[in-house]
Amino acid sequence: MTMADYETILTDVANGVATITLNRPDRLNAWTGVMAREVRGAVCKAGRDADVRVIVVTGAGRGFCAGADMDALQDIGDDANARDDGNDFPAWPDYPDAPGPSLEGLYPGRFGYLYACPKPVIAAINGPCAGIGLIFTLYCDMRFTLDAAKYTTAFAARGLIAEHGISWLLPRLVGEAHAFDLLLSARKFTGAEAAAMGMVNRSFASVEDMLAHVAEASAHLAQSASPRSMAIMKAQMRKAYFQSYEEALLTADAEMKGSFATDDFREGVDSFVERRAPNFKPV
Repeated sequence: MTMADYETILTDVANGVATITLNRPDRLNAWTGVMAREVRGAVCKAGRDADVRVIVVTGAGRGFCAGADMDALQDIGDDANARDDGNDFPAWPDYPDAPGPSLEGLYPGRFGYLYACPKPVIAAINGPCAGIGLIFTLYCDMRFTLDAAKYTTAFAARGLIAEHGISWLLPRLVGEAHAFDLLLSARKFTGAEAAAMGMVNRSFASVEDMLAHVAEASAHLAQSASPRSMAIMKAQMRKAYFQSYEEALLTADAEMKGSFATDDFREGVDSFVERRAPNFKPV
């Protein structure tokens, strides 16, 4: 898709960073079937683009995503299949020679493609974040937000359940006690509390400070980290949830041996010795 093909998002690529902006500001970027397809399509495109090394997702206007569009929810009624997952995109090719099962196989469902994407995905949560919008951010690799941003899981207050794997994700990020509190109560909480619980990497006092930090962090990854290394480390961490310690160690040993033979390893050492910026190859 080109930018003109998108109805609900904006996309931009600059200096190795692809930015995807949820773009329904009049609805606080409420999630729809069209948005689901377009976000997945944009992430898949960026993940396969040799010019992209990092993906940032944020929201237009004063919010990140207010959850599922309520008009769409009213139309769903008893038809549980009415929501469009965007799951008909082709699977990611697993990173060459990566040991173990494919990430697509380990993480099926609506947002598993974010785990399988070989590029780091950063959520810049610029305001209200609820329901399915919150779940989306939990599948991102890093999350930054505002102290005052309002969050809620929302599901219990809508007569729903813990959707799309959040019952598996949330306890791993914040612990069981916090997860039960947030899911069962559907209470509102702030970005500062999310940071204190470990749900996000860091919260900031202003949008400007948060976006500046995200820009700095994404630029550092794009310019200073090997894309091959990032892809493999991301896969190692995601697969480790399903591995024993011994299996994770064997995977690391195999990947380390392979990395010694790469141009990126030689470039990483040479650039350090020569005190210059590295020139790593794209994935």
